[in-house]
Amino acid sequence: MRLVRQARQMAHVAQALRRAGKTVGFVPTMGALHDGHLSLIRAASRQTQVVVVSLFVNPLQFGPTEDYACYPRDLKRDLHLAKAGGCDVAFAPNVSQMYPNDFRTFVEVEGLSDRLEGASRPGHFRGVATVVAKLFSLVQPTIAYFGQKDYQQALIIQRMVKDLGMPVAIRLMPTVREPDGLAMSSRNVSLSPDERRQATVLHRALQLARERIRAGERNPRRVVDVMQDRIRREPAARVDDLAIVQAHTLEPLTTIRGHVAILLAVWIGSTRLIDNLLVDVS
Repeated sequence: MRLVRQARQMAHVAQALRRAGKTVGFVPTMGALHDGHLSLIRAASRQTQVVVVSLFVNPLQFGPTEDYACYPRDLKRDLHLAKAGGCDVAFAPNVSQMYPNDFRTFVEVEGLSDRLEGASRPGHFRGVATVVAKLFSLVQPTIAYFGQKDYQQALIIQRMVKDLGMPVAIRLMPTVREPDGLAMSSRNVSLSPDERRQATVLHRALQLARERIRAGERNPRRVVDVMQDRIRREPAARVDDLAIVQAHTLEPLTTIRGHVAILLAVWIGSTRLIDNLLVDVS
């Protein structure tokens, strides 16, 4: 596996791969790799000839009161895991490589970015879209892989790619979960043992919502109320956002029908976790 630290060098590597006619699979990450990331790397390894993994904690997507400074960083561990998963090129730039002092260009996807997670974290998706656009420019991937856990993020990236005519296919891969249902996340390590136990309520609330919908409930407010009641039973849990929306547009629903996304963000102690579930309602 080759380690690249300079943005210009990454662009040169990408150009060489393109000239050689190689298909490139790309997995953008902020490091702190876990089995969810590794599932994306393994998928890229199966489906493309060269796998590039970026390891960059992007400051633009953190708010002023968020956990950028204490976000977990362990490059040596991440490189070991990436290589074991099938990574061929690891791109690990520092902040000055991605955002020089004279950096002035930002990307924003209107509509999808300012609701739900975007409303709770103003500027977050502007930072996500900007860094992914720059990474796409440097890496020049054939296919980029994203996990369903960050569903709204994936929709925004898909829209950015469509609107800007970027020559990259976006693959949305299933959420990888712990045996007890908790979605794998780099932030899970911040949970105390008791908080870790309580955090499974996110998945249990989503399953409860699916059961109610399958039983015939079509009023989104009633389903949301049931989910909130279940989450509030956990003393460390506090609902930040919970919504049932049209899956492709994120528009709120008055009646549950069609392709539906159930999205939630919950504070477990001082750690904010997100999860979601997609349901088809005929």
